[in-house]
Amino acid sequence: MIDFRYYAPTEVYFGKNAQDSVGELAAKYATRALLVYGKGSVVKSGLLDKVSASLEKAGVEYSLFGGAQPNPTLSHAEEGVKKALESGADLIIGIGGGSAIDTAKAIAHGTANPGVSLWDIWTGKAPLKKSIAVGAVLTMPAAGSEMSDSAVLTNETTGKKAGISTDFNRCKFAVVNPALGATVPKYQLAAGITDIMMHTLERYFIPESHAELTDEIAEGLLRTVIRNGKLVLEDPNNYDAMCEIFWSSSLSHNNLTECGRKKDFSVHKLGHELSAKYGATHGAALASLWGAWAQEVYADCLPRFCRYAEKVWGIKADDDQSAAREGIRRTVEYFSSIGMPTSLHELGVAPTDEEYRLLALNATMNDTLKLSAIKPIGAAEAERIFRRAR
Repeated sequence: MIDFRYYAPTEVYFGKNAQDSVGELAAKYATRALLVYGKGSVVKSGLLDKVSASLEKAGVEYSLFGGAQPNPTLSHAEEGVKKALESGADLIIGIGGGSAIDTAKAIAHGTANPGVSLWDIWTGKAPLKKSIAVGAVLTMPAAGSEMSDSAVLTNETTGKKAGISTDFNRCKFAVVNPALGATVPKYQLAAGITDIMMHTLERYFIPESHAELTDEIAEGLLRTVIRNGKLVLEDPNNYDAMCEIFWSSSLSHNNLTECGRKKDFSVHKLGHELSAKYGATHGAALASLWGAWAQEVYADCLPRFCRYAEKVWGIKADDDQSAAREGIRRTVEYFSSIGMPTSLHELGVAPTDEEYRLLALNATMNDTLKLSAIKPIGAAEAERIFRRAR
């Protein structure tokens, strides 16, 4: 087990009617909030009214900022910064899924650093040394942004989708009512289930990893999601199953499943390019690539793939190669069974030869960045993965 630092400061209120506690939580950090949400589902469901009423009861003033979208954009976050500065907000609350919460985080960073380019902050050109408080009201399980140290934005001008990891991304509080998951469209719910699994898998396939407890947590989380994912897709009103999915979402991306080992987000980096160029749903993009990535690397991480096959899927084969391949097959089969694409064709994407090359170059920063903790994946290997996934 390697040395590690674990920091998870988010206060979580979990359960039915948890949204009624937003005002009490917000009052600990602010006198005026900016509420960031999407295209109207939180309005139609009445959730925004409930959050607003809770804030009013606690004496916290607020302003509204809608329009957050899947694959949140830089320009929208910049508009939010202007709104936050105009209103004097000292707390940004994201209401929705990962897109709304990531947008809220970006607005918080920009608000605390007026005059500094938000994209410069995002790309590290302007070091992030301060931010303002962020809270989350979660409506769907997926990104885990409510407890993570990361956030993602897409720069529409350059077509680049990038993430930033910092303790300033940690939400002060997260309000989680799993009953809200029943209102999520099934495709989006399936994409969220995929993202939860991928956050765990990306931390799991690390060669020569020696972190027994971390392994057991990750494997248990994956089994829980696989089992309950099917249940919530069959019956979104299965509250107990939905609770398991929502809590797994939070734990899959709050760094718990990487304690004592390295982290490898190579599939995410590849998937981000599909989302940035084609607007692909994040979880769907990951599902379309994972099998091709696994085929590229499994021989160089055979013990981990064998353990995964046994501990997560109950596979015991006569030889390691067969076990590893069967574990990969079962995973891809599961993605397909919940309605996720497992190829670029199923994703609705058909890159040209030049687009394959550019996708690979963008993912590897013009072949200056080697992806993967398993084996170096440069532009040539990344292009091979994209082509294998076709």
